[in-house]
Amino acid sequence: MAVLRFGILSTANIAQKALIPAIQRANNAEVKAIASGSGKAGEVARSLHIPKTYDSYEALLEDPEIDAVYIPLPNHLHKEWVIKAAQAGKHVLVEKPAALNARDTKEMVDACRQHGVTFMEAFMYQFHPQHERVKEVMASGEIGEVQLMRASFSFYLGNRDKNIRMDPEKGGGSIYDIGCYCLHTFRNILGKEAASVMVKGEVDSDFGVDTSAYGIIEMENGIPAMFDCSFNMPFRTVYEVIGTKGKITIPRAYRPDNEGDVGIVRIEKDEESREEKMSGDQYKLQVEHFSKAAMSGGKLKYTGEHTIRNMELIDACYESLRQNKEVEVKNRALPNEVC
Repeated sequence: MAVLRFGILSTANIAQKALIPAIQRANNAEVKAIASGSGKAGEVARSLHIPKTYDSYEALLEDPEIDAVYIPLPNHLHKEWVIKAAQAGKHVLVEKPAALNARDTKEMVDACRQHGVTFMEAFMYQFHPQHERVKEVMASGEIGEVQLMRASFSFYLGNRDKNIRMDPEKGGGSIYDIGCYCLHTFRNILGKEAASVMVKGEVDSDFGVDTSAYGIIEMENGIPAMFDCSFNMPFRTVYEVIGTKGKITIPRAYRPDNEGDVGIVRIEKDEESREEKMSGDQYKLQVEHFSKAAMSGGKLKYTGEHTIRNMELIDACYESLRQNKEVEVKNRALPNEVC
């Protein structure tokens, strides 16, 4: 079987703990090299059995044996290295959020299209089968007409003085880091875009980033969607879809990998409830989906257009938080073709 040969730009924890092992588990991908400017590439390569190392990202991009790169760099560096990777002819899997605003995201998507490479933002959660099951239950009419959706993602962030999530220049903040999952979920599960948002939150006076945010989004079909995200609360990843006859709850919405890859779809109706459990290696499934599309030129489940739309919603959330008022979600011009 053909395999997509990955290079990893950075020794970030998410790469070491999640994505590199997922690529190594995948049936159609392998890790060929890792690069780091901090001098840690050799140590990480030895521990994770990666054959080649580079002391610069540029050197890795020049390697003809690399087909694609995974980019888990700090948020503010995504744009630069996505575009450089595209110019080098490498397919790109980049960590969420793809960039710091929709304008930069569109430039990245355009660059990948122009150079004929596949681009995807790494929202791994969407590849777990529990979410397709939610859509099936909704479509069956079992919970009636959807009236409301809610999503929450939080964890308590310690050692804040040294954490990049607290650096406003590098894309810190709870909406960028975890709220983006909630926003993506609304668009993914409801199959609609957002029309307007109203967001309030807590902005740390010392660091200048949002440590908690709470928002109400009106989707284009009029369904309200409520989210909260926080660095000040215990670990929570859950969403609910509430209809006229019942509701669906996903208590392990974003990190079922912490629970043996087992997701739960809880359906409540007429004072009765049932739980459906299903397994899925969401990181591995993400890698295999991306690799198949990159090698075949096929269409992605999650395209560059989807990424731009999600960044537009993030932009609107931050604008609402700054201005303390409801704002419309701007739909900017999109490329004619997306990666």
